[in-house]
Amino acid sequence: MKLLKFYKDNCPSCVLVTQFLDSKGVKYESINPFEQPQYAVHYGLMSVPVTILLDDNGEEAKRSVGFKPAELTEMINKLK
Repeated sequence: MKLLKFYKDNCPSCVLVTQFLDSKGVKYESINPFEQPQYAVHYGLMSVPVTILLDDNGEEAKRSVGFKPAELTEMINKLK
């Protein structure tokens, strides 16, 4: 499984997601869809922050939009 975090510079909610994930010690890939728009198209992103959990086949297993600690914790638990 893999965790993707979509963010934008100067986005307060994005900072909260980053701090939360870092405090849990999880590995994730950070992607700025404004600099790499192919990700916005592929994942149908309309806003940030968005955190997506991919399964072992690279398919989306769960998505969290905004800063929602309970959803992020659920995703982190699936990584372990």
